Amino acid sequence: MAPDAASIQRSSRRPADLLFRGGRVFTATGTEPVPAAVAVRAGRILAVGDERELHEQLTAPTTEVIDLDGGLLAPGFQDAHVHPVIAGVQLLRCDLSEQRGVEGYLATVAAYAAEHPEAEWICGGGWSMDAFPDGIPTRAMLDAVVPHRPVLLTNRDGHGAWVNTRALEVARVDRHTVDPADGRIEREPDGTPVGTLQEGAMDLVARHVPVATPAQARAGLLAAQRYLFSLGVTAWQDAMIGSFPGNPDNYPVYLDAARDGSLEARVVGALWWDRRRGPEQIPELVERRLHGRIGRFNATTVKIMQDGIAENFTASMLEPYLDACGCATANAGLSFVEPAVLRAAVPQLDALGFQLHFHALGDRAVREVLDALELARAMNGANDNRHHLAHLQVVHPDDVKRFAELGAAANIQALWAAHEPQMDELTIPFLGPERAALQYPFGDLARAGARLVAGSDWSVSSPNPLWGIHVAVNRRAVDANADRQPFYPEQALTLAQAFTAYTAGSAWANHLDAETGTVEPGKCADLVVLDRDPFAGPAEEIGSAKVRMTFVDGQPVHIATS
Repeated sequence: MAPDAASIQRSSRRPADLLFRGGRVFTATGTEPVPAAVAVRAGRILAVGDERELHEQLTAPTTEVIDLDGGLLAPGFQDAHVHPVIAGVQLLRCDLSEQRGVEGYLATVAAYAAEHPEAEWICGGGWSMDAFPDGIPTRAMLDAVVPHRPVLLTNRDGHGAWVNTRALEVARVDRHTVDPADGRIEREPDGTPVGTLQEGAMDLVARHVPVATPAQARAGLLAAQRYLFSLGVTAWQDAMIGSFPGNPDNYPVYLDAARDGSLEARVVGALWWDRRRGPEQIPELVERRLHGRIGRFNATTVKIMQDGIAENFTASMLEPYLDACGCATANAGLSFVEPAVLRAAVPQLDALGFQLHFHALGDRAVREVLDALELARAMNGANDNRHHLAHLQVVHPDDVKRFAELGAAANIQALWAAHEPQMDELTIPFLGPERAALQYPFGDLARAGARLVAGSDWSVSSPNPLWGIHVAVNRRAVDANADRQPFYPEQALTLAQAFTAYTAGSAWANHLDAETGTVEPGKCADLVVLDRDPFAGPAEEIGSAKVRMTFVDGQPVHIATS
């Protein structure tokens, strides 16, 4: 752990720029924090070792000494699945994410419309399905507060949209409009759209929404970066690089920010796979990768969205969903990419050296993806592309061991593994008790040797890594009442496992592990200082920890004001 005396002596001719002392360090190379100091010079970790020795050998009047004050120093967190540009633009639009009920949503929409009389459309999002009966908001609710301008608000998971009557009129969506193959229009008894559009049906209206300008998208990215820095996140993988209805292509937004240095975080871009097309789009992805490596941005990944979500019955399941009475339906969800197309595309992308990042939420989607990866390995052999499957809400037990066998990482969104209304009212009853018990099997995956990486899916849910870590360990929400039962607690992770997933694990997924993800001499000084040591307190208080300071290359990018 401590540097050898000779190396300190050699380094002593030039003092450290920073010395962190007065607390413990989670290096992400072991299972417990260590009592140590950390010296930084020229943006790199110079030494990790005994506080007195480092202070004597490596400090000078020019060295800034940072007192951890009993807190924890750790590698900067890395979010392996997040949507900062989309989330940032939402923050600047009609943002419902801080509200928790219908009245709050409608008040926010009304206030935003009044404050922006020039806006042709009222756009934003962040509403939660559990606030509405059966998870379905209606156009009449929005008509009451904004009757004359079109409104489109995506829900917090991005898989559905709430629209008013005027928006449907602009898009000419009515009782005669046919559901798209990859989505569903929720309808009144006579077939009239009720005001909720699921999955691909969102595009019927969203394609009419004015696209955010490049300036607005850039402002969104920089706002998101500031927010993520405040939570200790120093690197991420943007899981959706491309052009989408209502949003500009975020590829040039990142390139411009990387080129002029305003992108201070390290970012991997996951190029969007158009699920309406097949392998003929691969040359375009190769071209984007070729020109998508500038500064701290690297578009080296392809994102394939294999299915939807369980709450609206579009997650792809091996067995059908149940109805409200507990009887099997005819619906087993959607596979957005036909398995045959998946098996054709994945080996080609793998052979070209792309990392593949999959949205795979249901057990059938997980199996389809693993089958395609198994075929790719048989055809191409093992490699270091570091493919990963995100979300993993339901994983069949037979497939748990395949992650390690295929070298595929489990990209977990731990914040979702808790009892909450959306889970208890809109998911478990329609999965049934046996299948519900297979949800978010983090513990089983870890025990089977799968590599765990972690992300938030923000703006779907909070990007606060400490909250995600809290739920991974406790299997209860941060704000859960004392009588709330843990969510299948046998799948809990240790605190070290959860911290490692959010640091060294995600650094591995981002191909940044040679430079970041651990606190070791020679690594980049991408570091986070917490106001307490979560390893020293009760597990129930993990989520109460806060970020005091965040550093990238030894430079402070966030300092808490209180």
